[in-house]
Amino acid sequence: MNARREVLVGGSVVVAGGAIVEVGSTSDLDARHPDARVVDATGCVVTPGMIDAHQHLTGDPLIRSCIPDLLPPGASIFEWSVPVHGAHTPDDDRVAAALSAVEALTNGVTTVVEAGTVAHASAVAESLREVGIRSTLGVWGWDIEQGPFAAPADEVLDRQRAVVEQFAADDLVDGWVTLVGHDLASDALLAGAADLARRHGTGLTMHMSPTSSDPERYLERTGKRPLVHLGDLGVLGDHLLISHGVWLDDAEVDLVLDTSTSIAYCPWAYLRLGQGVCGHGRHAEIVERGGRVALGCDATNAGDAMDILRTAALAAGLARDTRIDPTRFGAHEVFALATIDGARAIGMGDRIGSIEVGKQADLVIHRTDTPGWTPRGDVGLQLVWGTDGRSVRDVFVAGRQVVADGRVTTIDVVDLAAEAARRQGSLLACAGVDKRPIWPEIDGS
Repeated sequence: MNARREVLVGGSVVVAGGAIVEVGSTSDLDARHPDARVVDATGCVVTPGMIDAHQHLTGDPLIRSCIPDLLPPGASIFEWSVPVHGAHTPDDDRVAAALSAVEALTNGVTTVVEAGTVAHASAVAESLREVGIRSTLGVWGWDIEQGPFAAPADEVLDRQRAVVEQFAADDLVDGWVTLVGHDLASDALLAGAADLARRHGTGLTMHMSPTSSDPERYLERTGKRPLVHLGDLGVLGDHLLISHGVWLDDAEVDLVLDTSTSIAYCPWAYLRLGQGVCGHGRHAEIVERGGRVALGCDATNAGDAMDILRTAALAAGLARDTRIDPTRFGAHEVFALATIDGARAIGMGDRIGSIEVGKQADLVIHRTDTPGWTPRGDVGLQLVWGTDGRSVRDVFVAGRQVVADGRVTTIDVVDLAAEAARRQGSLLACAGVDKRPIWPEIDGS
């Protein structure tokens, strides 16, 4: 995934000190490094680690597939997710983050942008480091309405500043300014968050316009659409990653492009929640016009599976079908969004996203001894259309092997699953919500 999109056939990658130091002929590199540890990927495909640019690491993972499907807009968030987040303990955050990291890594995702609903940042960071994933991290940020961790703008900004400073020198976890977004932030909080991100040279992310609700409320409150209002406040820019951006008009799309603002595109969530992406999403157009877009999986009760290959295939399919044009926006374009272009969109293009000398050694080995890879064809087509995260064999983050033969090597996943199951019941009880399966469950023991 370098600038020329070269596919090295039969080659090798040399890693030292967590970085890629050589890429080239296997025979040449073997001769120069006779004492190196060798990971045999014969017959496999090696790609850069993939990027999930919008993922709720806590809350939803412990109540996966508990929120009913057929709910009116907003009910899944305010009747389920928000109460659950409000009830989360530090240990709940720790376990949920570990679950998320394990699922991401085993699907070849090596970098995750946390979506801004973490309560206990230190517990989450400890968990992410232990599992071994690269991540950004922030905490709840909103100052309008009532809800967990809502506070006056100055207090919210102080919390954001503390997280950014705490993780400023961390090798794997980057502190980001994170707001809930939507219409749940005052102008003072929005402008202050952008200033904070710029001063610290870090990212800012927030939710905006997955449905028509945000444009309607901004028009009512300010007389302007959301991104026009953010532009007038000086919030837009290359530090900002807007999550969703489905319901944008022409002026807002132009602003995204003119300001180098990035968008995290989570198509499975919009389909699952019925948010209108087929009629209103313009993400492919933004990419084709030179915009910065990355892919995201969202929460585990919205986008559900943390599988960027699955997401990439959907992004390409939606773009081609809604425009009834099979000649544009194919597999190779969306795989770039999952890797090198996604890295640029989240401000990490100098570190990750391609297998090039000097980049971090975030690498994925895909096994190809499966029907979906037999016989071999164009590697880009097979990665996007022909497989998903289940083809991932081994994963390395900064040169450290964290997945071997499809299993995370850094923690005991069996113990993690047992602890998550124990915590689910207590968390739901504390949040005051009941798990109500649609199909009757009959004891058959």
